[in-house]
Amino acid sequence: MDKIRIVGGNELRGSIPISGAKNAALPLMIASLLTDEVLTLENVPRLRDVGLLQRILSNHGVDYSLNGKRPGEDHLAGQTIHFRSERIVDIRAPYDLVSQMRASFWVIGPILARMGEAIISLPGGCSIGTRPVDFFIQGLETMGAQIDIDRGYVVAKAPNGLKGARVIFPRVSVGATHTIMMAATLAKGETIIENAAREPEVVDLANCLIAMGAKIEGAGTSEIRIQGVDRLHGATHRVLPDRIETGTYAMAVAMAGGDVLLEGASTDLLEAAIATLRASGVTITQMDNGIQVYRNGNGILPVDITTEPFPGFPTDLQAQFMALMTKAQGTSRITETIFENRFMHIAELARLGAHIHQDGQVATVTGVDRLIGAPVMATDLRASVSLVIAGLVAEGETTVSRVYHLDRGFERLEEKLSRCGAEIERIAGEGAR
Repeated sequence: MDKIRIVGGNELRGSIPISGAKNAALPLMIASLLTDEVLTLENVPRLRDVGLLQRILSNHGVDYSLNGKRPGEDHLAGQTIHFRSERIVDIRAPYDLVSQMRASFWVIGPILARMGEAIISLPGGCSIGTRPVDFFIQGLETMGAQIDIDRGYVVAKAPNGLKGARVIFPRVSVGATHTIMMAATLAKGETIIENAAREPEVVDLANCLIAMGAKIEGAGTSEIRIQGVDRLHGATHRVLPDRIETGTYAMAVAMAGGDVLLEGASTDLLEAAIATLRASGVTITQMDNGIQVYRNGNGILPVDITTEPFPGFPTDLQAQFMALMTKAQGTSRITETIFENRFMHIAELARLGAHIHQDGQVATVTGVDRLIGAPVMATDLRASVSLVIAGLVAEGETTVSRVYHLDRGFERLEEKLSRCGAEIERIAGEGAR
């Protein structure tokens, strides 16, 4: 397997183009199942998860084509992909595919809405928490679907189509909001989703569906109203910039020091994280072409955070912020409320010399003067990049193994950091070409 090697000590200066959001691109790709016309998505990131979902959609009969590289195009810029689901040839999503990426379970909504039947494998467990699909199933049943669990598969039937209903989520679920919203676009009558997720990625999906002919109001609030239509048509939509990638690089600059422009980023998409970084002593300025992040000379101040659904502090930035707090001038408390097992990076940060005490869902981080490079191992996507951030300031060499986690959510991370002055490289594993 590949590894990432970092030699700490360099400030970051320059610019980093922010990719399209993975968490927006995946549901947008799945939305292609709702129409037999072409859905064109621009600014799609080049990620392992995107490639995997392309193969999963192909299994259902979705054809896709990529625009070739254009003259003068930055190889770090997003790609354009055209999807067409003229005919869904397979309503079944097998375990060997769904188990590789939980988001692929979301195909249950569009396939059921369009075909009247879907057979989708349960996704199984996850290293950062259970993330059950109960809300998905309950929501579709409320809309008239008959659902059975048969040998690890969700068998959903709605031979007369789905019907509009009031769907109330017991707690906020981004995936369930995506799924029910997509299914409701082709249901008969009005669907109201209460306690809906408010994330920008939900709004992005709603905007794309509206461009395809859907009637949706309230996206971005806790109540979304969808009036079902007979069919959706093709459209062209640009994926919004990745707020998690934005926050990650902002924290990398905060950790290493320096001055970097995050091209195409917007503070509006992560106000809680931006406010937290400013409180830690980082200067962040919204520019016409992105976000300028600056820290030079001043120390890092400790800040307490609690992860929350949007618009609160994102759980997907918790590990990165913890890495930053290992160098703060004092003690900070980090409370994780979204996933029960999302502190697995603590042990690896400790290998670099971090002082972190965990008590249930609360981690107390006492800043240290020095981190020392060491071999560390990624446990999940966000944990892997937190180790990279720590490695940027650790004395000597840090090697991060199992970086296939990293490749799921960060496009060419080592290239983006190295062109801003970081000493970072990918080391090909045995058997790699």
